[in-house]
Amino acid sequence: MSIVKINALTVPAEQREVLERRFASRAGTVEGSDGFEWFELLRPVEGTDQYLVYTRWRSEEDFQAWMEGPMKAAHQGGGAGGGAGGAGSEGGAGGGAGGAGSEGGEGGGERPKPAASASTVWSFEVVQQAAPKKA
Repeated sequence: MSIVKINALTVPAEQREVLERRFASRAGTVEGSDGFEWFELLRPVEGTDQYLVYTRWRSEEDFQAWMEGPMKAAHQGGGAGGGAGGAGSEGGAGGGAGGAGSEGGEGGGERPKPAASASTVWSFEVVQQAAPKKA
């Protein structure tokens, strides 16, 4: 079964728009990765300042290959990001999908400041799943 990586990002109210814009700018960068199955950026509605970056992968090996390849290159190069930035980078879920750590080499200058003030990565194995019944 699949594995799930969730990055809980603490995002101050004044940085929410920045974070969402950065994730939107990386759309399409993780989807072609081998073993990638799903991505969602979840905005808090009430009671918390934590966004959740949810990604699902075919295997831990697929996720690690992505972390060591496209994601690492995107974060080191200051690009729009490949998705699941490592722990401590808001770009994703150390298992997620994000590229929110920077908006991508703006003018070749200094990297933009992260929108998130903290990041915690959670890892899960999918034990059961369900989908809507087909009519």
